Amino acid sequence: MNTILKYSRRIASVQSYWQPNLGRSLLALIGGACLMFAAPCRAGSNTNGFALKDGDTMVFLGDSITAARGYTKIVELYTLMRHPEARVKFWNAGQGGDTASGAVSRLERDVFAHGATVVTVAFGVNDIGWGTKADQEHKQKYLDGIRTIVTECQKRHVRVFICSPAVLHQDPDAGENGYLQKMADEGMALAKALGAGTIDIARGMREVQRKVVAANAQEKDPKNITRLHLEDGIHLNDLGQLTMAWTILKGLGAEADVSGATVDAATAQVVSANGCKITNLTKLSDGVAFVRTDAGLPMNLGVLSGLQYRFVPVPETLNRYQLTVKGLAAGRYNIRAEGRLLGTWDAKQLAEGLNIASATANGWEPGGPWDAQSDAVKELVDARDKMWMGGRIRAQHNETNPQSATLAKELERLDDQLTKLARAQAKPYAYQFEIRTAQ
Repeated sequence: MNTILKYSRRIASVQSYWQPNLGRSLLALIGGACLMFAAPCRAGSNTNGFALKDGDTMVFLGDSITAARGYTKIVELYTLMRHPEARVKFWNAGQGGDTASGAVSRLERDVFAHGATVVTVAFGVNDIGWGTKADQEHKQKYLDGIRTIVTECQKRHVRVFICSPAVLHQDPDAGENGYLQKMADEGMALAKALGAGTIDIARGMREVQRKVVAANAQEKDPKNITRLHLEDGIHLNDLGQLTMAWTILKGLGAEADVSGATVDAATAQVVSANGCKITNLTKLSDGVAFVRTDAGLPMNLGVLSGLQYRFVPVPETLNRYQLTVKGLAAGRYNIRAEGRLLGTWDAKQLAEGLNIASATANGWEPGGPWDAQSDAVKELVDARDKMWMGGRIRAQHNETNPQSATLAKELERLDDQLTKLARAQAKPYAYQFEIRTAQ
């Protein structure tokens, strides 16, 4: 009981430290948030295309926010869907309560021993004791930890991205000018000086946080208030984890465009095809039909995930799966892919172009086959994550088990099989499209 009371008091003191009065700046934030709906993400420093390449092993090094295994799975899902031919492995090296300086001692065990070629590093909140140790001494320990992590990674030719930590539940303007952000800025500046990459997670997430603050200012029912965090104001809920994943993906160079196809129904010609091939284009009496084969596919997170996209602009910034059909007579048209109805649009909308990544005629079911493929891959990623966590618990807390060596080998075999299965499920195939007059 004493431990619980002590923790409760700590949470209360931390919340009073981190959370200034939101009301004093809501009016200013509303205008800024409206602008942010169209603002580009400023999170990353990678300008060489998507950072993960065939044969990479990516390790997520961090504290309890990483150990929660939320944003890490979304990054994995995106990579599988967009780059199904790339054999990329993922390893979660999050540890609750850890710091940049503390992580140095486990680099060999948790990063290098797994064959890491790329690592993201996200620390900061614990480094200054949730704000209770925001002083020069602890900042220096953080910077020393960052320096050591970068240099040790570089010795082993591991590409490292030093990240600022996730945002806290506080006024975005206060966070922008707070001690944690300034310390993280010094850490990223140090990393850049050493030749490492950086991802400013905090500022990327703050773009979304401003939208949330603006929306909450218009909400009259307290039950409908949106949050990025759990009650402690530090750890992230599902929306927060998605926001962090989105920011990291943009920082890793993830592109907005999946693929795009433009066809002319009147002349039965392919106008353009980027990231895909269009074949068997046929003019129909009431529309057009063709076969589309993509190099990669959009990432979908389930039938209700679209509810979060009003805050996190996944469709516009990560998931542009475009279809444009010109030359149709005025009227309304059904789009079907592999026989499944995606929805109904008029000729003008089709001529202007549509993002059909998540299009569905039934909100409780996936739309096109790519949507169903992503849903299936997501479940496989979740299954792999659960299996991995079972192995980690055994390794850390059941080390006396006489079958440990056998279980570890079996876990490795099953992990490899699940990964191959997820890649196979994510692989694009030829989709038959029909755009015909709606009856």
